[in-house]
Amino acid sequence: MFKHLLVPIDGSPTSQLAVDKAIGLARAFSSAVSVLFVIDPYPFTGVGADFSYGQVQYLSAAKAEANEALAAARQVFDAAGVQVSASVVESHSVWRGIVEASEAGGADLIVMGSHGRSGIEKLVLGSVAQRVLSHSPLPVLVVRG
Repeated sequence: MFKHLLVPIDGSPTSQLAVDKAIGLARAFSSAVSVLFVIDPYPFTGVGADFSYGQVQYLSAAKAEANEALAAARQVFDAAGVQVSASVVESHSVWRGIVEASEAGGADLIVMGSHGRSGIEKLVLGSVAQRVLSHSPLPVLVVRG
């Protein structure tokens, strides 16, 4: 039914739940799996004179975090006997990076975690899962954390 799963991760326990769900789906449907980590390269827009110095440090740390999260996810997929490809992309917003990667990569299902934020936390941090649900032309399986 699903030939290619896209699994966006952020290194959180909630994204690990999505990885676990994707393993079950990949086994059931013999699906290809792509794991994705999206970095927003512009989180400090308008933060003052030290912006460019902070930007370089931020991108370096973000790429290190992304590679660590992808390595951990790859290890879980490998242990389950599911082949996986992994990539890091930069996008102005995480949800947009997920949607664009799903369209470009030929996925037919997005499997992602949701932190279940509400109230002020949701207002301040936003909901990546909600934005993906709103903008993706593909089906999205949301795994609650």
